[in-house]
Amino acid sequence: MSRVLVIEQREGEEKTLIQKHIFRPFPNTRRVVIDHLQRLKNFLFRIGDDWYFLFALGVIMALISFTMDFTVSKMLNAHRWLQQELGGNVLLRYLSWIVYPIALVAFSTGFAQSITPHSGGSGIPELKTILSGVILEEYLTIKNFGAKVVGLTCTLSAGSTMFLGKVGPFVHLSSMIAAYLGRMRTSVAGDYENKSKEHEMLVAAAAVGVSTVFGAPISGVLFSVEVMSSHFAIWNYWRGFFAATCGAFVFRLLAVFNSEQETITAVFKTSFKISFPFDLPEMFFFAILGVVCGLIGCAYLFCQRWLLGYVRRNSLTSKLLASDKPMYSALVALLISSITFPESLGQFLASRLTMKELLTSLFDNRTWWTLSQNSSLDRSPLVDPNNLWLEWANPQFTIFGTLAFFIIMKFWMFILATTLPMPAGYFMPVFVFGAAIGRLVGETVALLYPEGIAADGIVNPIIPGGYALAGAAAYSGAVTHSVSTALLAFEATGQIAHILPVILCVLIANAFTQKLQPSFYDGTIIVKKLPYLPRIRSRDIDSYKVNTEEFMNPDIRVLPREAGFEDVLKVITASDDSEYPVVDNTESQVLVGTVKRPQLIHFLETHESHERAGPTEKENLSEGNLGEACSIEPVTFQLSTWTSLHQAHHLFELLHLQKAFVTKYGRIVGQVTRKEMKKAIEDLANPK
Repeated sequence: MSRVLVIEQREGEEKTLIQKHIFRPFPNTRRVVIDHLQRLKNFLFRIGDDWYFLFALGVIMALISFTMDFTVSKMLNAHRWLQQELGGNVLLRYLSWIVYPIALVAFSTGFAQSITPHSGGSGIPELKTILSGVILEEYLTIKNFGAKVVGLTCTLSAGSTMFLGKVGPFVHLSSMIAAYLGRMRTSVAGDYENKSKEHEMLVAAAAVGVSTVFGAPISGVLFSVEVMSSHFAIWNYWRGFFAATCGAFVFRLLAVFNSEQETITAVFKTSFKISFPFDLPEMFFFAILGVVCGLIGCAYLFCQRWLLGYVRRNSLTSKLLASDKPMYSALVALLISSITFPESLGQFLASRLTMKELLTSLFDNRTWWTLSQNSSLDRSPLVDPNNLWLEWANPQFTIFGTLAFFIIMKFWMFILATTLPMPAGYFMPVFVFGAAIGRLVGETVALLYPEGIAADGIVNPIIPGGYALAGAAAYSGAVTHSVSTALLAFEATGQIAHILPVILCVLIANAFTQKLQPSFYDGTIIVKKLPYLPRIRSRDIDSYKVNTEEFMNPDIRVLPREAGFEDVLKVITASDDSEYPVVDNTESQVLVGTVKRPQLIHFLETHESHERAGPTEKENLSEGNLGEACSIEPVTFQLSTWTSLHQAHHLFELLHLQKAFVTKYGRIVGQVTRKEMKKAIEDLANPK
C-alpha cells in the first residue's frame, strides 16, 4: 500500500488537500520487471531497430498498393458496365468513353497541383537527385504523399486509354513513407549513425515500391540499385531484400484473402512449355528482337525528351501549363480517348482491355495467326477473359496489322501522355509496349516457320509469348538503362524457361540505348534542369586527362585565422556562401579549416568596430580575433590540383559532396562545386 499526498503551499504554510491510498503491491518486484522491460527495449533497438521500420514500410506499401488496385478495378468495372448498358447507341457510348477519362485526368491534375506542384510525374528523377546528395525536402513531405495517392488512383482509373502505370509514383510514395518512418525512428531511438544509412533506407524504399507493384522482391532490389543509386554498399543489401520481400509477400497474400487467387502465384500468369521452350536457331531471331527494341528505344527516348522540352518552350502550351494545367490534361485526354474509342480506331488497338489484360494477352503461348485462321472473328459485345486474343483479331486488318498499328499509335500517344502534369508511372506502359514488339516478331517467326524450326531432326513449334516476354524485358531495360528488367519479367510471370534469350535481348537493346541516348529518367532530369550531377558515360571524352586545376573556381574568399571585425564584414557582405575557408595567415594561405556563416554573423554582432563604438559601448564589446572567437571545423576532405575530373566526379558521387576545396601543397587555390563539375563534363561531351 502506498500513500499519495497532494499538498498546497501558500505563504510558507503547507496544507494537505487530498490523501489517497493506492494499492501497489510488491514494489521491489515491479521495479525489477520494469527494469527488465527497459533493458529488453534497449536490447531490441540496439541489435536491429531497422528491421521493425523496414517491415512496417513493406506492409504499409503493400496495403496501399492492394487498396489502390482494388479501387481502380471497381472503377474500371463500373465504366465497362456503363458501356454495356448503353447498348447500341453509338453517340452515348462515345460520350461515356471520352467523358470518363477526361474527368478523372482533369481531377487528378487539379487536385494534385492544388496541394503541391511537386506531385506530378513519376517522382523517380527527383528521387535520383535526392540520392545524389541534393536536398529536395518538398518532394518527401506528407502532403505530397496524399496528393500523389489520390491523383494516381484517378490516373489509373482512366484505364488503358491513357496508357499509364504506377511503378514510378509507388517508388516515390515508398520513399516518402521511409522518410517519415525515419523521422519516427529518430525520435524513438535517436539519430542515425551516419547519413549513408538514410541513403540506403531510401534505396530500400525504392525496392519496396517496385516489389509491391509486380510482386517481385529480387528484381525490385536490383532495379532500385541500378536506376536510383550510382554507388551502393553491398552490406546494405539486406535492407532492400527484407523490406521488398515483406511488401511483395503481403501484397500477394492480400490477393488470396480477397479471393482473387487460390494461392500466391505470379501477377501475370503464363503457360509456356517448360520442357523445350525454344530452339537454338531461335537465338538469331531473339538477337534481332534485341536490335529492334534498342533502335525503337533510342527513337522513343529522343522524341520523348524533345516533346517534353518543346511543350515547355512553346508559348501556347507553356502558357496553358502555367495557368490551367487541368485544361491541358483534359485536352490531351480528349484527343487520346477519341482515337481509342472501340467503335472507331480503338477496335485495332485492343482498347477494351485493361493494362493487366493487355500484358496477359500478349504473353499468350498460343499462336494468334493459327487461331485466327480456325476461329470466327466476329466482334463480341463483351470481353472474353478466356480468349483475350480476340480483341487483337480483326478480319480486315489481321493480327499483324493490329499489332503494328498498336505499336505505331501507342508510340506517339504515350509520348504525349508523359507531358501531363499529374501523378503517373511510365514503366508499365513501356513494359506493355515492348511486349507488343516482341509479340509481333514472334508471330512473324511463327508465320515463317508454321511447323517450327527443325534441329537435329526434332521440330518444335514457335512460342510467340516467349518473344513477347523478351521484348517486354528488352524494351523496358533499354529505356531505363537497366538489366534487372529481365529478372523482373521472370518474377512477374513465374517463368524462367526463356532466361538465355531474354538476357540476350536485354543486353543487345541496352548496348544501343546506353551508347546513343540518356535513360528516360536522366532525360527528364535534363529537361527539368534538376541539380543532378551527370554521369561520365564514355571513356572517349578523356576525363582522366583533365585536372581539377583546369575547371576549378579560383575566385574564393578566405579568412585568416587572425581576422578581425572589418575582415569578416568585408567577406560576408561580398558573398552568401554557407561556409568560408580559414587559412593560417594571408601569406601562407595554408588551409586549416572552415567556419559557418551563422558563426560569422554572431561574431559581427558581438565584435562591433571599436572605431564606430562609443566609450560606453567599448566596455561591452568582446575582444579577440576570428580564431579565438569562432569554432573552426577541420576540413576532412579536399582535392588536389592534380586530381583528374574522373576521380573528382567519382568522389562527388560516392560521398554526395556539394563542394570541395582545392589545395596545392596545403595552400588553398580554389574550390569545385557541382556547377563547375557539370560544366566540365558537358564541355568534354560537347566540345565547342
